[in-house]
Amino acid sequence: MIPAKANRKEPIPHDTVTYALRNRIERCFAKLKCSRRLATRYDKTSASYLGFIHIAAARL
Repeated sequence: MIPAKANRKEPIPHDTVTYALRNRIERCFAKLKCSRRLATRYDKTSASYLGFIHIAAARL
């Protein structure tokens, strides 16, 4: 789904709508990883990790 370079002689077709959605999701994950606690997984249980993901997502 990643588009080809602009200077390619024979452009490869791609779906621009799917690429835009993929880009939005990647940016969301990048913002969530700004929380050091999420990026390094300090929480011991999966329930507390998921809870902090919910808090960080609500903060966005």
